[in-house]
Amino acid sequence: MMSWIVFLVIGGVIGWLASLVMKTNAQMGWIANILVGIFGSALGAWLAPRLGIAAGGAMVYVVAVGGAVILLFLLKLIGIFK
Repeated sequence: MMSWIVFLVIGGVIGWLASLVMKTNAQMGWIANILVGIFGSALGAWLAPRLGIAAGGAMVYVVAVGGAVILLFLLKLIGIFK
C-alpha cells in the first residue's frame, strides 16, 4: 500500500517540476501533475536507452522529468495546454 502512495507522490513531484519548466503550472491541477509525471516518466524511461542515456542513480529522476517535459511539449502541440 505504501509503495503506491510513494509512486503517486513522486509522479506528482515530477509532473509539477515539468510543468514549471514548460510554464503550464497554472493550468494544471494535482491530478494532471501526477498523470503527466507517471506517463512522462514512462516516456523518458523508454526514450533514454534509445538515445544512449544510461539512467542510473539520480539520473533516473532527470530522465523522468525530461520525459514529462517532452510529454507536456507534445500536449502543447496538440492544443491541450496553451
